[in-house]
Amino acid sequence: MYNFLKTALPKTSDFLKNPSVFIYLLSAVLITIPLENIYASIAIILFVLVSLFKIKPNTFSFNTFLVLPLAFYLLMVLSLLWSHNFKCSLSGLQKELPFLVLPLVFAFLPKMDKSSAYKVYRLFSLAMVFYGLYYLINAAFRYAATRNTEVFFYHELVNKDLNAIYVSVFASFAVFYFISLQNKKVIDKIALFILSVLVFLLSSKSIITIDFILIICYYSFFAPISKGVKTITISAVVLFVLGSLFFVNEVKERFLLEYETAFVDNTVNNKIGNDNAKVYNISLKQAWNNSKFEKNNFFPGTALRVYQMRIFTEMLQEQHIFFTGFGLEASQEEIQKKCREHQLYDGYGDFNFHNQYVQTFSELGIFGFLILLGMLHLNFKKSWREKDFLHIAFAITMIILFLSESFFCRQRGIVFFITIYCMFNSVKPNLDNPNL
Repeated sequence: MYNFLKTALPKTSDFLKNPSVFIYLLSAVLITIPLENIYASIAIILFVLVSLFKIKPNTFSFNTFLVLPLAFYLLMVLSLLWSHNFKCSLSGLQKELPFLVLPLVFAFLPKMDKSSAYKVYRLFSLAMVFYGLYYLINAAFRYAATRNTEVFFYHELVNKDLNAIYVSVFASFAVFYFISLQNKKVIDKIALFILSVLVFLLSSKSIITIDFILIICYYSFFAPISKGVKTITISAVVLFVLGSLFFVNEVKERFLLEYETAFVDNTVNNKIGNDNAKVYNISLKQAWNNSKFEKNNFFPGTALRVYQMRIFTEMLQEQHIFFTGFGLEASQEEIQKKCREHQLYDGYGDFNFHNQYVQTFSELGIFGFLILLGMLHLNFKKSWREKDFLHIAFAITMIILFLSESFFCRQRGIVFFITIYCMFNSVKPNLDNPNL
């Protein structure tokens, strides 16, 4: 046994130190995100264990980009001291562990080069293509059985637990990866088409809008192609988007609902209600001003976010939470109290703030809010300085998405953000184009 171990262990150690093993395990962390949370947790554990074989003495390097998420997690731990719900805060720390573990690993590891980082992005992007095909094939079978076209759209396409908006974010990152490739192969073009269709079918208004703007910006300022090709490409993108909005009813209805209800009070929602039980849409003005609501009031997406912002300002005025917040994961009870105070339908008390900036401020106070802003600011600043379009796309998407989603309330959002954030902000400078 001793002789066997003496021979096998060095070989195992050499195998685990192989850069390819590191790349595949890091890719696995991202690839498993759309699966059950347990798979991403296992991938992170394996990645950390294998990373121990790559850590060398004196390899720790101080990196402000990595210190900020560590400080963010430390503040979460400290919030246990003043939390309004100690049990929820303690449970939340387990979910938020990637903010501690992954930055620590990247701080001690030798810096990755950009080519290795982009291998990880490629494996993740290709995996998203396979996920997309699976969702579409599964929807086709369900359509054959039910003849219901809604199975191809929004949460119905991926299920509510996985959440269409989160999948849209993951698929969009893959879209930007394939767009940024200078020498696209046939498989890259096919992948780009499948992912683009997937993003539109998922029908996230914010993601579609962000993607549209970023793609136009890429072909206007970043793409190394002639002006004629740029014009044709931009025109094709605009036609594709407008065509989808005008001729795909499920996508068109989601955009029209926001447009038609934003500034007009009490429009009738015929999709949810009927002649015997009418449901009225809440406008932005009503969401911000009404002291009481009716049980048959419906909040479209933007109106709900305005209402959540409004009750946060009320909480700031009524309770002493400016410096401390309610504590990690301790804000939901306060939202439910406001729901009862304003006489909303009980189900609205189950929604979080749907705004990561507000969510962080409400739970960790002004210091947590400033740390979050610091991460986003430095991330965008570095992406702009290096003129890396994929990094710019990630930075801008996160900044805007956080206005409409509490992205860190789900493990999938946490793992995706902190993994990509650490990779972009801890790689070695490289003057070569990593996309070639």
